Amino acid sequence: MNDIALPEPQQLEEMMVSIIQRIATGPDLSKDISQEEARLGMLGLLENAIDPVQAAIFLIALRMKRETRDENRGALQAIMETTDRVTAEVDELVDLAEPFDGYNRTLPASPFLAPLLAEMGVPVVTHGLDKVGPKYGITHRHVLAAAGVPVDLNTRDAVARLGSGGPGWAYVDQAQYNPRLHNLIGLRRKMIKRSVITTVEVLAKPITGREKTHFVTGYVHKPYPPVYADLARFAGFNSALLIRGVEGGVVPSLRQAGKYFAYHDGGEEIGHDIDPGSIGITSETRCVPVPDDVPQTAKGEGTVTITDTEAGARRAAELGLAALRGQKGSTYDSLVYSAALILHHLGRTASLEEGAAQVRSVLDSGRAAERVI
Repeated sequence: MNDIALPEPQQLEEMMVSIIQRIATGPDLSKDISQEEARLGMLGLLENAIDPVQAAIFLIALRMKRETRDENRGALQAIMETTDRVTAEVDELVDLAEPFDGYNRTLPASPFLAPLLAEMGVPVVTHGLDKVGPKYGITHRHVLAAAGVPVDLNTRDAVARLGSGGPGWAYVDQAQYNPRLHNLIGLRRKMIKRSVITTVEVLAKPITGREKTHFVTGYVHKPYPPVYADLARFAGFNSALLIRGVEGGVVPSLRQAGKYFAYHDGGEEIGHDIDPGSIGITSETRCVPVPDDVPQTAKGEGTVTITDTEAGARRAAELGLAALRGQKGSTYDSLVYSAALILHHLGRTASLEEGAAQVRSVLDSGRAAERVI
């Protein structure tokens, strides 16, 4: 990580006063700030050079007035500047970015996309952290740790897993590649609501390919695809695949039509309609349901919420490993659907149907399970 040059303390204080005066003036009078001001403000937070009260007001006020493209870019630029970034010894790499606040209404299958795609010749890096709001749900870290995967590697050790002789995929934790950002979790917990950090932290890009790096993430709310596409282009991702998925993840609903957006070679994002039935998925549930043996809120009283993330992570790991060994079910179908989308996006297959057939063949062989190490 490079040394960060900040304004002198007095100048930084004056700048933050000016920024807060402009962005925190109510719904009609608040004004936007420049990309450079957003960058310097976020760098001040990351360097612990701003009063915590001012830091919280900065983040909340941006959120309340709605962040602009330049403000999002500035915040992301600061995070990328403070990230320990390494180039892997692979030509192309998929950066799989799931919601850092995890899952609390379903069991995630997506942590096992990385070893599955690696078995199919696609290097993958996935990243995240232990827990953060607003959901404090089951994260990739929880599930992979439960499966016996090392989750505390620094970026260089993670990169070693991607080269020849390694499993072809890696997980790297935010605490390792950007400890400054990770240190803001306490502040974010006290703020309760999500901020610009939640939007941009998934694009930190800790590991890149020698020639191309492809960004894959999920979303729920319709305004987000153009936001993520713009940030992905700004971050230098060669392509982006943005899937409308369950709980904001990369697995679409297994029982109804869905949507994804994608761009290639830095171009404009284009929307595509998809249907699980087109690749032979017929499911009564939209996702991997929460088993009865995982502690959860009472059924019949609205959306079920997992109350024990550790137990949920263990069951997600068990189901994921079983799916990689060919066991049919919702986790298997989730892996088929999402992996087929990624393969097709990368140009590895001519159609989703072809991709799904290839994924099923690999899952049924059980070979991908050997890469969960």
